[in-house]
Amino acid sequence: MPGMTATSAAREILTRLHDVMAARTNAQAKLNRVVNIIGEALSSEVCSIYLLRDGLLELYATRGLKQEAVHVTRLALGEGLVGHIAAEVKTLNLDEATSHPEFAYKPETGEELYHSFAGVPIVRRERAVGVLAVQHTDPRRYDDVEIEALQTVAMVLAELIAGAELIDEAVRGGNGSRDAGAVRLTGLKLVEGMGRGHVVFHQPRVHIEHTVAEDTEVERQRVYAAFRQMREQIERMTSQAEFGTAGEHQDVLQTYKMFAYDEGWSRRINEAIDSGLTAEAAIERVQQRTRMRMREISDPLLADRMHDLEDLSNRLLRIVSGQLGTAAQIGLRQDSILVARNLGPAELLEYDRRRLKGVILEEGSLTAHVTIVARAMGVPVLGRVREIRQMVQENDLVLLDSTQGAVVIRPSTPMEEAFDAKLVIGQKRRAEFAAMRDLPPVTLCGRRITLMVNAGLRDDVAALDVTGADGIGLFRTEFQFLVSATLPQRERQQRLYRDVLDAAGDRPVYFRTVDIGGDKTLPYMNQDALEEENPAMGWRAIRLALDRDALMKAQARALIEAAAGRTLHVMFPMVSEPWEFEAAQALFEAQRQWIADRHRSLPVAIRYGTMLEVPALAEMLDILLPKVDFLSIGTNDLTQFLFAADRAHPKLAERYDWLSPAILRFLARVTAMADAAKVDVGVCGEMGGRTMEAMALIALGIERLSITPAAVGPVKAMIRSLDAGRLRTEMAGWLAAGVPDIRARLTAWAEAEGVMVG
Repeated sequence: MPGMTATSAAREILTRLHDVMAARTNAQAKLNRVVNIIGEALSSEVCSIYLLRDGLLELYATRGLKQEAVHVTRLALGEGLVGHIAAEVKTLNLDEATSHPEFAYKPETGEELYHSFAGVPIVRRERAVGVLAVQHTDPRRYDDVEIEALQTVAMVLAELIAGAELIDEAVRGGNGSRDAGAVRLTGLKLVEGMGRGHVVFHQPRVHIEHTVAEDTEVERQRVYAAFRQMREQIERMTSQAEFGTAGEHQDVLQTYKMFAYDEGWSRRINEAIDSGLTAEAAIERVQQRTRMRMREISDPLLADRMHDLEDLSNRLLRIVSGQLGTAAQIGLRQDSILVARNLGPAELLEYDRRRLKGVILEEGSLTAHVTIVARAMGVPVLGRVREIRQMVQENDLVLLDSTQGAVVIRPSTPMEEAFDAKLVIGQKRRAEFAAMRDLPPVTLCGRRITLMVNAGLRDDVAALDVTGADGIGLFRTEFQFLVSATLPQRERQQRLYRDVLDAAGDRPVYFRTVDIGGDKTLPYMNQDALEEENPAMGWRAIRLALDRDALMKAQARALIEAAAGRTLHVMFPMVSEPWEFEAAQALFEAQRQWIADRHRSLPVAIRYGTMLEVPALAEMLDILLPKVDFLSIGTNDLTQFLFAADRAHPKLAERYDWLSPAILRFLARVTAMADAAKVDVGVCGEMGGRTMEAMALIALGIERLSITPAAVGPVKAMIRSLDAGRLRTEMAGWLAAGVPDIRARLTAWAEAEGVMVG
């Protein structure tokens, strides 16, 4: 198609297909004409259509391959190039088909004559129901124009073949295979909690009745009107959101709003209309392209932003089709568990949280905007539950336990009783912990443990009053950067820090400077880095901050000015050698002097500390400790660095125990050196939030723990039932003797002494 654009190429084919679809002939005759039209338009010797029937991809029509192979050649999903396209729902474009590892030769087709191959999935209800493929004798890659045309035509074919009932009923109806009995599915814990309710689908799938436009200008005006209405909805939603002006959630919604006004997105939809598609089909066409891109994105933050665009596409499609009702707008009539492929943050805000007991997503991630909002709402969320929408029906009873990463669909009576009992126990324990809120975390032998919480968002500060914690031992300042669409300006950072300090009152807040880079990439920052094989050990945290000192200077000024009249606690992450701490401290001091020179208010004092995450720093403690005011041990990174093991790796996550003698001996040595230097040392990692591990840390002499708010109650109960002096003597003996299984010793000791670690 020399000299043609993707739009004109697709329009030429769709114009001819319109007559085919209107013809009074059977479906087979129509498909036979379709392959000839496409083959001629693309100057391809072969054009073939494969359809999913009885679970196999059947060659249904072809131009160029042997006709006797029609209805004879069948491929399983994942088998050959065609099966690979359907299984992965992705496009292939090859100049030499046999070079692809998935190539499978079918002799009955006579395809050995052809070298080049291009194929696109025929998608209906987000699943591949067939494949449209072209082949050519000359080895060549098909032009982008031709691939775009194929993808547009494949969308129109989906309507034709579904209407003619040529594909499997389950796929055509979108029902999948639902078992009438109980089913247990697992997924990724996004927001902890338990919930019981009846299934409500976030939105019924919009069924596109017509794909080929009669008048493109009419379709364009329909899209323009839909865009206006959608933007009005978003403006209204962001202004009415309960915490739409309260910090990070505002950043989330502003990112969402940014996509709503994205000119590139509206331009792509207009181009699809120019190719001959209706408004609905054009939106769906662009949405399909977005989904294919999402499957190829490895960066979780970029993938999350693509999910926001997907959410808006669904909203726009409902508006233009007149199918505006979502479960939120219709209203929840009973305790409900919301089921969706994915969910946008603004859409979650529309639900009645009194009735919404949980959310189950086919996709989703820990850094997704909807996860941040759900956590603030207190709604448990389970993500990555594959094909959940095909496994459940509207109004099915569901038991969601995202803490365990599981959901039970259509439970039996014994399952319901067990779940309810666990729910009651959980509620009873939470009530017991809540009753201890104002009791100090003091051991039986009189040691006062400082019990603090980790935070990263403005709303997290509320946990101080709820739990009775002593302060915030780790405020992750990078969260504001991760949820923001643009680099947060100094003034915005300062507002956040001041609000956090105001909410904390006289309780201390330990601010960790920005820990970005490596696996915490920011799409709006060019980090000048190649792909790193091990991001956790890469260019991140203090390394990046000292190289990009403008970022750190802005944060230093924001923190210092926000803490005027108070004591400011600052700690630097990922410090490997004392000079890095000294350079960071000098940068802060220069900013303090800059503010003082302008006669602005300053903090009463600035206490400087560092995270101990890199084992090398432990070898320099004699040099470092006289320079710092406090030390915070980050056990998450420290553990993986000590064992050279990625804890995120599924085969290693449970292999190395936090109660390993190697870790405990390391921590005991660090604690002893800090005590000798009279430097406050604490732990701010997941280890401190587990009762058995926290008990071991206290036995090593650590008296400051910063943990998740949910862990404060259980850890405080453990502390108040513990004789720390006796355990410290026992622990010293175990470590000196090289006892291999300290967890077993601790478990037995806690049981014998009546320590609450369960």
